Parts: sequence; structure tokens; C-alpha cells
Amino acid sequence: MTYVIAQPCVDLKDRACVEECPVDCIYEGKRMLYIHPDECVDCGACEPVCPVEAIFYEDDTPDEWKEYYNANVGFFDDLGSPGGAQKYGVIDKDHPLIEALPPQEHDE
Repeated sequence: MTYVIAQPCVDLKDRACVEECPVDCIYEGKRMLYIHPDECVDCGACEPVCPVEAIFYEDDTPDEWKEYYNANVGFFDDLGSPGGAQKYGVIDKDHPLIEALPPQEHDE
């Protein structure tokens, strides 16, 4: 099991979760953040600090965002398990599910 970042993060990328993550497993794509499923230790530190409530434990992800589990996992298909997000910075891609979304509006 792992945590999943869902649709509320698209085009927002607040990064509070990145700062809170003790194992550096939250990577930044072009339009959203992704949790590496093999590097996440399921500590849950990221979930309460997300200001838009975009992070869910895999089994608790709302039905409308269930496909975001596959988006989080699939984002790493060609990256493998790099062992830490900080050395990568922004990765110049997103999962196809995210790429296909229209721009998301957020109250900031």
C-alpha cells in the first residue's frame, strides 16, 4: 500500500507535502506531484499538510480519483526507483492522464 496524490494537486503543486516527507519520495512533474510507491514508507506525514486534500491512502482514495493510483505508479515506469526526489528537481513530464486534463482552476 502507498499514498496517492490526486486531481486537486494538478496545476497547483503546493509542495508542503514535499517538505514534510521524511524519505524524499514525492517527485515533481510538470503539472502535479507524484508519490513513488516503492519509496513511500506509508508514514502519512504528507496527508495532513496538503492544503487542498489531494493526498489519500491508496484504499481511501475517493472513487472519482481511483485512476490516480495508476498515474502515480505509471509516472515512474521509465524512471525506476531513483532513491530520492531532491536530486531530480522538476521532471519534464506527466502521466498521460494528467497531460490530457484541461488546465485546472484553483482558489489561491
